[in-house]
Parts: sequence; structure tokens; C-alpha cells
Amino acid sequence: QVQLAESGGGLVQAGDSLRLTCAASGHFFSSYNMGWFRQGPGEERRLISAISRNNSTLYADHVKGRFIISRDNAKNTVYLQMNSLKSEDTGNYYCAAARGGWARNYDYDFWGQGTQVTVSS
Repeated sequence: QVQLAESGGGLVQAGDSLRLTCAASGHFFSSYNMGWFRQGPGEERRLISAISRNNSTLYADHVKGRFIISRDNAKNTVYLQMNSLKSEDTGNYYCAAARGGWARNYDYDFWGQGTQVTVSS
């Protein structure tokens, strides 16, 4: 069992940066694949970035070159550095942990409560 808590969201202007943090409690954090998801108003929750237990990374096309995912297993924490933010990045951002795969929503077993990011244009 893993419990996840996101922080770092807020209201920013287009072009600004934010760093989201996901703190995990529980055991064996390093054995989980970790993902960040975004859910915009009226939209489905979608994977935007993930980092594997072996530190491989993947990104949705629309965030490549702008967002960077990283993890610190010693701190049981995963980060999402978001640069050059756009209004379309607005949404609720969720952290999730997966014991198996990592590329699909249904791969993820544990979820945080989310943190809101609002980007004004």
C-alpha cells in the first residue's frame, strides 16, 4: 500500500514555471513506476509523464521539451518540473503509483488527491 500527497500547484501566468511534488508513504517506493496525470475541466484524466522504477521516462507529446519528471527514492518523492506553462496546461494534477506497467491509466494502483494548476493567459 502506498499513500500519495501532491503539492506545488497554484495560479501562474503563461510562460511561468511550477514544480509539483508527490510525497509517498509506505514501503518499497523504489519498486513502483510513478506517473503524473492531468484532468482538465470536463475532460478525462490523462497521463502526461511517467518515470519507471529504473528511471526511464515518458512524456505526452504536448509536454515534451517543457516538463521534466524525476524521482528521489531516498525521499520517497517524485517531481514534475513544468516550464513554459500554457493555458491548456490548466487542470488538476494527480500523482499515481503502479506496480506493473506504466503507460496506461489502468496500470496505476494508487492515487493522490490532486493539486490544482491554473495558468492564465
